[in-house]
Amino acid sequence: MRIITVSRQFGSGGRELGKRLADLLGWDYYDREILEALAEEQGLHPDYVRRVLNSHGWYRFQLTYRHSFQQAIGSSGEGARLLARQREILEEIPESGNNCVIVGRDADVILQEKRPFRIFVCADTRARLERCLRYENRKPEAERLSEKEILRNIRRIDKNRRQTREVLTGRAAADGSSFDLTVNAAHWEIKKLAEAVAEFSGRWFEQNEE
Repeated sequence: MRIITVSRQFGSGGRELGKRLADLLGWDYYDREILEALAEEQGLHPDYVRRVLNSHGWYRFQLTYRHSFQQAIGSSGEGARLLARQREILEEIPESGNNCVIVGRDADVILQEKRPFRIFVCADTRARLERCLRYENRKPEAERLSEKEILRNIRRIDKNRRQTREVLTGRAAADGSSFDLTVNAAHWEIKKLAEAVAEFSGRWFEQNEE
């Protein structure tokens, strides 16, 4: 089977790219579906599970995760246990045998033995802010975040994702060797970018399956 993983900066368009890739290729797609499956299994609300996993309080419980992921689970609270179960759900995905695209969840690290095509999507802050504002403008006016609040979210979420990656890999999040393709999506229409990445990924798999 073939697996594409999409890691991304918050607001860069990585989620949309992953979905369009899956649609173009006709592959299975996993993103929030993983979190929803975890929530249903645990009898918890998806929003609660998302908040617990994104709070990242678990990363303070030693960097031993990079050596033995299960070592600190018993004493590090619900966040770490949910993270461990999320990891197990990710590891079960290849059992279906279906080609798939997985967005986020550090799937590129967790499934590295399956040799996925690992994409990282980034964009400058202005482009990310504009993308987030377009999303906010689809909400009722009373529920919209301000530019200041969006920028605060961008900084917070990026920091949390960097910390997670460093805990899981033992390497700096900026280490580009962790990815097979890094894409700056700032000046791309995501639909056209997905077409280019789909073509590139096909060549990558052909090269690496020889």
